Amino acid sequence: MDIRRAAERGHAQHGWLDSYHSFSFADYYDARHMGFGPLRVINEDRVQPGTGFGTHAHRDMEIITYVLAGRLEHKDSIGTGSVIAPGDVQAMSAGRGVRHSEFNPSPAEATHFLQIWIEPNVTGVEPRYQQTRIPDDAKRGRLRLIASPDGSEGSVSIHQDARVYAALVTGDETASHRLAPGRRAYVHIVRGGARVNGAALSAGDAAKIEREPTVRVDHGDDAEILLFDLP
Repeated sequence: MDIRRAAERGHAQHGWLDSYHSFSFADYYDARHMGFGPLRVINEDRVQPGTGFGTHAHRDMEIITYVLAGRLEHKDSIGTGSVIAPGDVQAMSAGRGVRHSEFNPSPAEATHFLQIWIEPNVTGVEPRYQQTRIPDDAKRGRLRLIASPDGSEGSVSIHQDARVYAALVTGDETASHRLAPGRRAYVHIVRGGARVNGAALSAGDAAKIEREPTVRVDHGDDAEILLFDLP
């Protein structure tokens, strides 16, 4: 298990946007942190009220948005318009090309969210958009599937042999996940703190886990975590 602390991430402050990069992104480059398997980007963004990302293009990337506080308004070139709130999971397959914008519609409240990029295992597909809601009680004390190749258990679907889980763990609650042979896991602490396979992690910390049969999360202090089961 390789631990990376929150303070070691890349950081960009643009006034309207405060962003932490778990992997190399934009002007932040670190050859040691270019991704983990097909997991390419985890950006923790805070967007100020009434501001956001203007229309820009993506292609051949699976993009997952996970809102922690506030609201994020999405519009894209395939005709989707939606507002993403805490508890929602959004997935956009950029495929052969899509343009979109993301905007904080609030006049007073900042939007805090994670944007995750996963490299697809197929390129040039028809772009698509999905959004689903995963209530907190579905994540309490267990790892709830939120993204998968086949959209099972009500998760959003992605073009990659990867599964993303979310959990809320506090007190004596325990969440565990068995890794099949040849699989690896990436655990990101969204907020709070918890022990991951015995190591104490705090908000923004992450653990790369390989050649271990199980990932165990316990001793949570109002922890919210994401676990990526990756090839």
